[in-house]
Amino acid sequence: MATLEQLDAAKTWLDVLPKIDILRRVVHKGLVAVVRAETAEKATRISEACAQGGIEAVEVTFTVPQAHRVIEGLAARFATDHAMVLGAGTVLDSETARIAILSGAKYIISPSFDAATARLCNRYQVPYMPGAATPAEVVQALEAGADIIKIFPGETLGPAFVKALRAPLPQAPMMPSGGVSLENVGEWIRAGCVAVSAGGMLTKGAAKGDYDSISRTAERMIELIAEARKA
Repeated sequence: MATLEQLDAAKTWLDVLPKIDILRRVVHKGLVAVVRAETAEKATRISEACAQGGIEAVEVTFTVPQAHRVIEGLAARFATDHAMVLGAGTVLDSETARIAILSGAKYIISPSFDAATARLCNRYQVPYMPGAATPAEVVQALEAGADIIKIFPGETLGPAFVKALRAPLPQAPMMPSGGVSLENVGEWIRAGCVAVSAGGMLTKGAAKGDYDSISRTAERMIELIAEARKA
């Protein structure tokens, strides 16, 4: 049996592992901001507004022009204060995943599972969060070492899907993407999700140049998540 000293040493060792720290930060406030935009400049401003609203985990999707440059710039800006942990989204293959990681992305999110991307992320100990829409896809992703399963499309599957999956797969950490709103975010958390991923509803103010509304919405979503977790 391990002594208390050995357990303390193990905990210290685990605490300094980057992958564990990244996952802890993603789950901490339970909200990942999905950043999609027509220009790199707008994507940067949206990301900054999310950070000002208290969001720690920001996912810059590879639908953004020059997404890797956006990630590079944000990673350099937030490297010292650690206010933001950057991820890359809409990553469809291992080649894109490697570009994202070299640009500063600390986790990889995909709309679907890709075995080569899973292997690459495991090789470099970068959290991988692939999309899944069926129990078989969830199990496949878990077997390949996925860290969080993105339930996608969330607006189609709904919180009831997560609740049903939790019975046979209580070990699966799940995060919905698509259709998450202020009205249903608490329902997703109560269904058993470790976090939620929000995009259009959260960042819609950017279309009118109202970046302050993004920060306000972020703050409110974080509050609702905390309330749901207490319940």
